[in-house]
Amino acid sequence: MFLAQGFKKENEFPKYLLGSLIVFVASLIGQSPLLLAVVIKSFISNKMPSGETDIYKLFEPNLLLFLILLSFVFAFFGLYFVVKKLHYQSFNSIITSRNKIDWKRVFFAFGIWAIFSSSMIVISYFVDPSEMKLQFNLVPFLILAVITLVLMPIQTSTEELVFRGYLMQGFFNLSRNKWFPLVMTSVIFGTMHIFNPEVQKMGYLILVYYIGTGLFLGIITLMDEGIELALGFHAANNMVAALLITSDFTVFQTHSVFKDLSEPSLDYEAFLPVFVIYPIIIFLFSKVYNWKNWNEKLIGNYQGLQFQELEQFQEQAQNQEKE
Repeated sequence: MFLAQGFKKENEFPKYLLGSLIVFVASLIGQSPLLLAVVIKSFISNKMPSGETDIYKLFEPNLLLFLILLSFVFAFFGLYFVVKKLHYQSFNSIITSRNKIDWKRVFFAFGIWAIFSSSMIVISYFVDPSEMKLQFNLVPFLILAVITLVLMPIQTSTEELVFRGYLMQGFFNLSRNKWFPLVMTSVIFGTMHIFNPEVQKMGYLILVYYIGTGLFLGIITLMDEGIELALGFHAANNMVAALLITSDFTVFQTHSVFKDLSEPSLDYEAFLPVFVIYPIIIFLFSKVYNWKNWNEKLIGNYQGLQFQELEQFQEQAQNQEKE
């Protein structure tokens, strides 16, 4: 009943559009320090940046990463305000259907993906060192580690709370079924990466990876009745990328341990996670957490549910939470 936790008479879909706008405006406010820094830097150098590449050249990588991630702090508090004051829901209701957040699930998913992805990076370095350069520099890396550990989980959690939590419940309120929220949030999540530097380098077909990742995160959310697994996976994915490997064509250019020197190209590696690795992880999670009723949970239809039934369920859940 995770999606049904936002199913109330007063939660019509236009309210979710308004809530999304509020979160977007909060994010824009969070971007103002970066925009101000760009203006000051441009004024000093007497040259306006013409694109993302020029912006990367304007700032020291750690400072730029900090300024980019700062906007997600504002977006997080904007979302908290929307859920509490616009929808009058508990914040936990867009996180899990359980009485409280299952942190074991978060750390399990984090550990699985962190170990796998970091192992692949290290193996790639030893298999073909000509494609990667060791660039470890202790002091900048330690600063990067602090920024990553403090702000990166806020960034990834905000994205999951918005897409797999808030918007999934919003699209459920609109459609009364499971497949529509799953598809819509995956497509929106994927296409929001369209301005990433790697998309410009490799072409729009790479969006299959981003949409596929959104679909994977949506599936594990619906099957597990909460976003804990998605929270852990997304945090591991971005934190490992920030700390271990960077390149001149990725959105996060950092003082990581390794730098990818290869030319960006669209090959099988771009689609391997979506069509091979993600299904394996879904299978692993299904065995660990004993997932059943796949059809009902992924494409189930709630047309017959009455608001009164759901309000009773929500009241019981809130009472259990208080206890």
